Amino acid sequence: MKNPEPRARLWWLVLLAAAGAFALTMGTRQTMGFFLSPLNTATGLGVGSISLAFAFGQLWWGLTQPFAGAFADRVGAGRVLVIGVLLVAAGTFLTPFMTTTLGLIFALGILAAGGAGMAGPSVLMAAASRHIAPERRGMATGIVNAGGSFGQFVMAPIAAGLTASLGWIGALQALAFITLLALPAAWVLRGGPSGAAKAAAPVALPAREALQRALQHRDYLMLSAGFFVCGFHVAFLATHLPGVVAACGLPAPVGAWALGIIGLFNIVGSLAMGWAVGRWRMKSLLALVYATRAVAVLVFLLAPKTEAVLLVFAAVMGLTFLSTVPPTVGLVAKFFGMGNMAMLFGAVMFAHQVGGFLGAWLGGRVFDATGSYDWGWYVDIVLAIGAALIHLPIREARTAPRAVPA
Repeated sequence: MKNPEPRARLWWLVLLAAAGAFALTMGTRQTMGFFLSPLNTATGLGVGSISLAFAFGQLWWGLTQPFAGAFADRVGAGRVLVIGVLLVAAGTFLTPFMTTTLGLIFALGILAAGGAGMAGPSVLMAAASRHIAPERRGMATGIVNAGGSFGQFVMAPIAAGLTASLGWIGALQALAFITLLALPAAWVLRGGPSGAAKAAAPVALPAREALQRALQHRDYLMLSAGFFVCGFHVAFLATHLPGVVAACGLPAPVGAWALGIIGLFNIVGSLAMGWAVGRWRMKSLLALVYATRAVAVLVFLLAPKTEAVLLVFAAVMGLTFLSTVPPTVGLVAKFFGMGNMAMLFGAVMFAHQVGGFLGAWLGGRVFDATGSYDWGWYVDIVLAIGAALIHLPIREARTAPRAVPA
């Protein structure tokens, strides 16, 4: 009997590489909202104009993922990840030198966000899934997703500490160099599946044909609509939570801690969701997540704005923040298989980031117009209720729990 292939034996190394890369790129990207106020002070552009750069980054992050995914489906994830990590570092490093809205769009919205898209979940989760047995994929996507959450938990207080010691310009440049620690992951995730896994894998269709089929798939479109709402919520929260803290009259460090708590509790939510996707229907889990968000935001609006309330709210939001990703990945794989997984999930991520564009941009516009974020929260509640309802008609066969081999 032949020995197991090296990559089959080292599935844990694949997960560590994918989760670690996501932690660094996602963690760096999710701290950018912390620098919105210093950028506004330094440039005088206004919250609305700077929010446009953040919003463009949300859109561009999503737009790069189908193309990066299609390329990774063909040649492997390694080369795509190297380019992505270098772009994140370059964009983060250059941001303090940009004094116009167009300059910020270039640094934050094109370089950093585009790089994060190339080294983002569509490429990382598809790469990890290809190297891992099917019965482990639900938990695997949860672990990779938790890596992004862990990055947010760690990088938010690191960004605050670097700002206190180096100033906000030095902090951004230090974060750029920290991002480069993700480069070794490209070597681990290089290439595609090998041996038996490769023989069993379906042949990828041409990207255009696969996308045409997906766009005619009713359930795929409903899944994408729900993920649009997820993007609105995540981007609004990540970009404007420090501003919400300031508007509530709370100390600025509370904003950094709130972002960190979101990341910490998202680890729990991601791992729990990775466990749950093999046991319950994924459409039901998604409906539950969106309904929970709507209730949590409504309670937050009605509650007194104290530090304790804000941190509890951040914890609840953390449990649902990116826990939508494992069941969404699972449903795309269920609908179409693994042959075009990175590209098709990347297309769903684009819908997510269209919502992210609106969440980041409209949040700033609402604040400039009203001096409050309340109307942004109202829209968020309505969208979350709609997302919970739109998942219920998705046709998904029940899946019996599968035993994971020892």
